[in-house]
Amino acid sequence: MSKPKVAFFDFACCEGCQLQVANIGEPLLDVLDIVQVVEFREVMSEKWDGKFDVAFVEGSITDEHAVERVKKIRERSKILVALGSCATIGGVNGMRNSFPLEEVGKYVYGESYKFFPTLQTKAVHQVVPVDYFINGCPIYQPEFITVLKCILQGIPYYVPEYPVCVECKLNENVCMYDRGITCMGPVTKAGCNSWCINNGNICYGCRGLTINPNTEGFKEVLKKYNIPEDFLIKKIEMYNKCKELD
Repeated sequence: MSKPKVAFFDFACCEGCQLQVANIGEPLLDVLDIVQVVEFREVMSEKWDGKFDVAFVEGSITDEHAVERVKKIRERSKILVALGSCATIGGVNGMRNSFPLEEVGKYVYGESYKFFPTLQTKAVHQVVPVDYFINGCPIYQPEFITVLKCILQGIPYYVPEYPVCVECKLNENVCMYDRGITCMGPVTKAGCNSWCINNGNICYGCRGLTINPNTEGFKEVLKKYNIPEDFLIKKIEMYNKCKELD
């Protein structure tokens, strides 16, 4: 049997999630034993003009060219995977949806903005059907391996719907709020093993909000620590602004 043909594509993003894949290290060798990577611009120059068994798409969709291109990738792929925050929830590119597109264009390109037509930022699933989601900015490498195993076995991968706080407590971290620092852990999907907090950072909400975030409980936390709600709403929009388009 031939190996499944796998490809990676990027749209509006920093390509950091693909870099995470390239930097997986020794486990990547095991992956290459069971799949054939036929297109991956960040690590190889070869192109593939056939069908893909699995296509990983990083980045958000921000113009008509991107819409047409991702549709063609979808047509050529048996399975399409949204890779990273920009692809799964719109990511930081979604913040521009808070402003008129003409205003954003002028700010970036000046009077030449008309030569760079653009659209509201969208996550990949807001344009084409997506089969699997790998969240994070950047992605958590162990989760990528887990999702790939699920794909190759033909079974679903369920993104945890409990918040990052659950993993954080299991890892015995001191709560950021008790340290006088705001954190999006109470309303952000888990699945990253509270990676950022484990390494001394905060949760920025890059994995997206849980389906039913405990907003009332979160408000109680904010009230306890005298943090204005609108301050956290702006933090939520840092990654989650495109959710308004769903």
